[in-house]
Order: sequence, then C-alpha cells, then structure tokens
Amino acid sequence: MQSKLIQDREGERAWAVVFETGEEVVAGLRPFAREANLLGSHLTAIGAFSDCVLGFFDPDEKQYARVPVREQVEVLSLLGNVALHYDLPKVHAHVVVGKRDGTAHGGHLLEARVRPTLEVIVVESPRHLERRTDGQTGLALLKTD
Repeated sequence: MQSKLIQDREGERAWAVVFETGEEVVAGLRPFAREANLLGSHLTAIGAFSDCVLGFFDPDEKQYARVPVREQVEVLSLLGNVALHYDLPKVHAHVVVGKRDGTAHGGHLLEARVRPTLEVIVVESPRHLERRTDGQTGLALLKTD
C-alpha cells in the first residue's frame, strides 16, 4: 500500500491510498488510519478484488453473517468513514462489487484481497467523530453529540 497526502488546508487533509495486487484492504486501512491520526474522515474507492467477504448484520444474532465472494470482481462503489472508538480510529465501510455476469453484491466490507489495484481517497474533516458501543445491538455506532 502506498499513500500520498494530496491536500492539507484549513483543518482538512486528503490522501490518495493505493493498494496493489494481493494486499488486504481492511488490514491495510486500519494501520493507515492510526498512523495518519484520523479522527473523523470519509473514504471512497474504486478498483477490483480477487475475492472478498461481505457482511450482513443479523440483528437477532447481533453479529455479521459472512458472505464470501470467491471470484474476481470490480469494486463498483466502496464508501466508508473513520471515527474514534475507544480512543482508536475505526474504519467502517460498505462495498458493492460487480461480477462478470453483471450481477452486483454488496454489504459491510469484512475482508478483501486486491487484484490488480484499489484506489482510495480519504478526506479528513476538521471536526472529529466518535463511535460508542450500542447496548441494544452491540455495534459501535456513530454518535453526533
């Protein structure tokens, strides 16, 4: 993974983060967020995966059902944010991937291996965001208070 700061003005920073073939996206974004000290950011990305695991939250079980996609797919849309959770930056992202036959699948991004590239733009806000664990769902939900 390579990254480059492409904007730094008035409390807003932006990076281009580029993943290469074989790199795991979630495992790469976590340390990047810590090293860049991201406290309130949003991200978008396009590219392709050799395989990925999507998640669908089951509110009755209070956990993510894992949905493996074990084939080459195009990343049609990847959207997410970074907010503090227990004093560490937490990445939360959803993705829609397109298969060769034109069908699309989407969900929470749990795992993804890049092939051949993933181009991520991360934009930090001048205001910080925080997540707190929700007692009802067990999820780390974004709080605006």
